[in-house]
Amino acid sequence: MKSWNLQGKRALITGGTKGIGLAIANEFATLGADVFIIARGKEDLSALIEKLKSAGHSADGQAGDLSEAAFRKELEATLSGKWKALDILVNNVGTNIRRRLVDYSEEEIRKVFEVNLFTAIEMSRLLFPLLKSSGDGSVINIASIAGSMDVQTGPPYGMTKAALIQLSRHLAAEWAPFNIRVNTVSPWYIDTPLASPILTQPERLAKIIARTPMNRIGQPDEVAGIAAFLAMDHSSYITGQNIIVDGGMSIKGL
Repeated sequence: MKSWNLQGKRALITGGTKGIGLAIANEFATLGADVFIIARGKEDLSALIEKLKSAGHSADGQAGDLSEAAFRKELEATLSGKWKALDILVNNVGTNIRRRLVDYSEEEIRKVFEVNLFTAIEMSRLLFPLLKSSGDGSVINIASIAGSMDVQTGPPYGMTKAALIQLSRHLAAEWAPFNIRVNTVSPWYIDTPLASPILTQPERLAKIIARTPMNRIGQPDEVAGIAAFLAMDHSSYITGQNIIVDGGMSIKGL
């Protein structure tokens, strides 16, 4: 019988010490998953792992930059030694540089693509053997509503998120024979450190809320709840989907 929890599931979460990633790490751990968290900040990561363990949860992690091939190889070795299989992969790590396309340097564009898209591609490729060994794997890619429409976040960000949505569709079909599901979650503005530079501008905030039927900004745990459902056995017939979490913004007319 399927249970409404993640008991016994092994989950890896990237970018797991801030914003949406932190909310997902907390949610998964509370639901009983054995979580392994990746983040660049060693101190923040150590503090989070200690907090989760002191609450009786199973948690571990590794600090490093996923855009670096050397760190990904090091991570692969760690995980292969720790687990024989991986049940859940959450590709959440992301960044943004907000400006007009003509104002970006090539280096800045490549950085956004490297962090938002190529890390997800490489983590998926790298961890495929462990996901396959699970026999019941779930990959959850955290994209954005910016991947489906222009929300003035800068072209490279929207491009990477659109590509992430399409990557999920392709992998959902390619990996279905191995019973690995792949889905995407696309939030609108959520109250996170990444969105803070926009949400702290009164005029921008007012425009965002005016465009949102629910008349408020979303919270990280409202995204984490969707990710948890997609990781559960209860969602076992859902794959290749892009779940939008936007307070109704994308369906609002004039």
